[in-house]
Amino acid sequence: MSPHAPIQVQLVRHFDVPVERVFDAWVDAKLLGQWMFGPRVRDEQVLHLHLDARVGGTFSFLVRRRDMDIDHIGTYLEVDRPHRLVFTWAIREDDLAEEDISRVSLEFRPQGTGCELTLTHVMSSKWAEYADRTQAGWATMLTALTRALATPDALEPHRG
Repeated sequence: MSPHAPIQVQLVRHFDVPVERVFDAWVDAKLLGQWMFGPRVRDEQVLHLHLDARVGGTFSFLVRRRDMDIDHIGTYLEVDRPHRLVFTWAIREDDLAEEDISRVSLEFRPQGTGCELTLTHVMSSKWAEYADRTQAGWATMLTALTRALATPDALEPHRG
């Protein structure tokens, strides 16, 4: 393998709820706040979750973790509800370089009354040493999403 080949992390998760509910949990700030960040997922405080889930729209998920403010930012590249969602992913920094911006693709496939989600995170080889940590982070978030979706009336879409 070339030392410059991109690093890919992939997870597959089954959910026992309709594919639309799982997709919507990724594109509505209120829903996202119930599982992706915050004290229910890890020891952190959510400062804001802003998103504009349309092609070309952006997001900013600002959290405070161990007295550090971390702003996860990105741009939506594909939004095909409820089948596919693709976005860039980076941490806001003054010296953010192109190789610091990764790409996350979500494929949603209906399976009976539930669905299967395949998450693929592709990043520059510069981040190779973080591949295991990236995989573990996404696994933690998907476990939190599974728990949230298992709660009756959980993740009700934002109205208004």
